[in-house]
Amino acid sequence: MDVFRATILTLFPEMFPGPLGQSLSGDGLARGLWSLETVNIRDHGLGRHRAVDDTPAGGGPGMVIRADVLAASIDAALPADDPRPRLLMSPRGERLTQAMAREWSAGPGVAIICGRFEGVDERVIAGRGLREISIGDYVLSGGEIAALVTLDACVRLIPGVMGKTESGSDESFENGLLEYPQYTRPRDWEGSSIPKTLLSGDHARIARWRREEAERLTRARRPDLLAPKG
Repeated sequence: MDVFRATILTLFPEMFPGPLGQSLSGDGLARGLWSLETVNIRDHGLGRHRAVDDTPAGGGPGMVIRADVLAASIDAALPADDPRPRLLMSPRGERLTQAMAREWSAGPGVAIICGRFEGVDERVIAGRGLREISIGDYVLSGGEIAALVTLDACVRLIPGVMGKTESGSDESFENGLLEYPQYTRPRDWEGSSIPKTLLSGDHARIARWRREEAERLTRARRPDLLAPKG
């Protein structure tokens, strides 16, 4: 089976693997269950100072990553026939979902471009077929943290990384619901007890309780997940 390959194009390659080098994802990386390559966009910068950005056309604050510089970095790192999706982390992109992470984790990997400053020249997004992805309705200093989030969502689903294959099957968003409440020992803690159903040994009752609790939490916290699609 082909290994999931992640290629990150960034101005700060030292930020990777970061937390992904620890715990289960780090163990999976060490065992060769997935691979990580970082590419420094500045290697294709212009002039003595390796400039990668310029002022926005039409005026305005901040700087914009140049299309020629970013395209050169992409072309050097990613062959034209590379089947992996090319993702640009951007607050205006599609919202990252569990379904996306599961689809990508089952494929050959991902190539992620991390923006900085005011963003990247619009022409390179179209010219290199970049798919803009957002991890939420807020703005970060750059795409690196968003790339780590996206990678973590994918890597943990790679067979062998989490351990038991069923570990993720009941998690939030896997079945269109938030996850049900979890409990463990001690049985009684600060006047609160584990629900009796979970101690009954009746697997059908436990499954029904978990489903009902998942629906209750979803209605209270994320009713949008229950809204009819289309």
